[in-house]
Parts: sequence; C-alpha cells; structure tokens
Amino acid sequence: MADVGEGQPTASTRRWLQLVFGVVCMVMIANLQYGWNLFVKPIQAAHHWDLASIQVAFSIFVLTETWLVPVEGWFVDKFGPRVVVAIGGVLVAIAWAINSIADSLPVLYGAAVISGIGAGAVYGTCVGNALKWFPDRRGLAAGLTAAGFGAGAAATVVPIREVIQASGYQSAFLWFGLGQGAIILIVSRILKAPPRSTPIKPRRAQTVRDFTFGEMLRTPLFWLLYVMFVLVAAGGLMVTAQLATIASDYGVAGKQIGVFGASITTLTLALTINNILNGLARPFFGWVSDQIGREETMALVFALGAASIWGLGAVGGEPVMFVLLSGAVYFTWGEIYSLFPATCTDSFGARYATTNAGVLYTAKGTAALLVPVANTVMKATGDWHDVFNAGAVMDILAAILAIGLLKPLRRIHATTAATTPVPETP
Repeated sequence: MADVGEGQPTASTRRWLQLVFGVVCMVMIANLQYGWNLFVKPIQAAHHWDLASIQVAFSIFVLTETWLVPVEGWFVDKFGPRVVVAIGGVLVAIAWAINSIADSLPVLYGAAVISGIGAGAVYGTCVGNALKWFPDRRGLAAGLTAAGFGAGAAATVVPIREVIQASGYQSAFLWFGLGQGAIILIVSRILKAPPRSTPIKPRRAQTVRDFTFGEMLRTPLFWLLYVMFVLVAAGGLMVTAQLATIASDYGVAGKQIGVFGASITTLTLALTINNILNGLARPFFGWVSDQIGREETMALVFALGAASIWGLGAVGGEPVMFVLLSGAVYFTWGEIYSLFPATCTDSFGARYATTNAGVLYTAKGTAALLVPVANTVMKATGDWHDVFNAGAVMDILAAILAIGLLKPLRRIHATTAATTPVPETP
C-alpha cells in the first residue's frame, strides 16, 4: 500500500469531507421546498390567486425535482458530480430570481420547473455520491446528506420571515436565491466520485452484482419500493407543503408560545423545530437501519408516522399540541430519504447508485400530485380531518408491506442476483 504523504488526507478523511461538501449543497436547496410555506400567503395577498393554483407551483417543483433526477443521475454516473451540481446551483439562483418578479401563474410555474431541475441535480448527485462513498454506513451517510435538505431551512426560517415582512416576499426570493446558488456553485468544484473499487466491508446484506436501471425496472422489488415510497411521501408532503395554511385554518398560526422566557408565534416555532427534526430523522433512522435492518426500521417508523398524522388531525388545534405533533410528523417522515436510497443501493448495487436511487426518488414526484388534491378535499369537507386520516392509513399500509412483503422479496431477489449471470458490457 502506498504511503500517505504528509498533509495528504487519508481515504477515510476524504470520504467524510465529501460527505460534508454534499451536506452543504443540500442545505442550500432546502428552502426551495421547506421555505415554500413562508411565501404562499404573501403571494396570495399580493396577487389574489387561488390557494390551490399557487400550490400547483409546489407540485410542479417536486415533479421536476424528482422525475428528472434519473437523467441527471446518468450524467453523474458517466461524468462525475461537479458539472451537474454546478449547473444545479445556477438554476437555483435563476429560479428564485424569476419568482421575485413573477406577475402571473404561468411565470410562477415556469420558475418552479427551473428550480425543480436545479434542486434535483444537486439532491440526486449528493445522495448518490454518499451512497457510493459509504458502503459500510449507507443508511447513515444517505441520512446525513438528506438531513441537509430536511433541516437546512431551519436556520433561515426567521431571516426569511423578517425579510418578507420588512421588504416583501420578492426581496426574499431574490437575495436568498442568489446567495444559495452562489454557494452551491463554489462547493461543486470540490465534489468528486470515489474510486470504483473499495476495500470497505458492508454491514448490511447487499447484492453481489450491479443492476443497470433497465434491469432494476424489470424486478418486482423495485416496484414494491416505489409504491411504499409513494404511500409514505404523500402523507408527509400533504402536511409539510401546507403547514402554514393548516396552522391558519386551526387558528393557531399567530398565537404566542413562551420558550425559555421569550415569546414566539406557534407557526414560527413549529417551522423551526420541524425542520430540525426532519433533518435529524434522516441520519438517526438511517443509522438505526444500519444496525437492525432496513425493513424493521421502516415498519417501526411508518407506524409512528401514522400515529403522528392522525394525532395532528385529532388534537392539533391547540398551540402546544400543534408544535409537538407537527414535529412528530416531520420526524417520522423525513427518514424515507435515507431508508429508501440505502435499500435501493443495497439491493441493486453501487455502480449505478445515482441513477437507480434517482429513479426511485421519482416516487416523491408522484406523491406530490396529491398535494393539490388535499386542498380540494379540505375545501369540500371544510376541515383537514379526512386528509390526515388518509395519510395515516397510507403509513400503516407501508409499515405492513415492509415486513410482510418487502423483507421476503428482498431475500428472494438476493438469491436470484447471486445465481444469475452478469450481462456482458458492450
């Protein structure tokens, strides 16, 4: 083995540095999804557009963020992460700059397309890179990377609200967009893919061969993972995309809560805590899955998620309970962005991990189609209870599928992969 030169980082240090760089990039795209809550009401007040029409922009963002990740992942697997992330940073800045001057719904929707492409390029690349660098801690690494996206908005909730109140939502879109895009562009120059061969021994059972995305799509295992992803993502998105609206409808958004001698509004406290818990859930449950197994962790946390969503609908009208239960929803939802990529890469190999995990990630886009439906159901029924009950049922179903079907199907898939000849590379 070659000596490590003085001042030259070891392979272990290099991979942790790459993980940190990926997390930084993820933090910079977090507001595109988790900061959206803060802009919906100001946009409606300024333009008097229907709330459901404004939320179509959120669905478009999620669709383009997720459904194009496989294409972006193919470029990453082929050419490396730097160029793709750099392009993503530029698109993020352009999209929020357009949002700052959008005076019609089509313009708002166009910006959502651009921001979705930019966010997807960053997200898919950074998660895929983490999955490749850490075969021994895949759940933890994917979780830490995804945590940057889940918790990254926590530090900017208050600053964005302050800018919106002082200078208007247009200024917040412009300056935060330019700042976030610039940081992504700078950090992208440091990202790199790991060597193809690694001596690191995996902790969890993993496939003995690498599946291309075409081979993966022909397996029942992939489609089961996809359905489970949609079920859990849908319930979480219906809450996270509309939390500010739900708080307003419950009449708790502006109510004050005392925290360590200070007074803060229920919504501000909830958004801050929720983003932190959403981020913590990803590495925590990723780490748990590295220890006890992917399916066992899924069953546990999805069941807890069902209880949290149901509870928010049942007793979330009181400020403290709103904060606690919405936090529980975020904590039991964010882990899907570590558990599913880790399970996908364990099952289909690391070589094409960015592409394959990206294909599975499109399930989030499919789930996002239900966000406007939730608004429609709420308008028809007059409250959020049916929406929350539906989310709880979907979580329970996913928990049952994790143990009852996913676990045995993964065992069968592993046996088949070990006995099936690897196709020749042309």
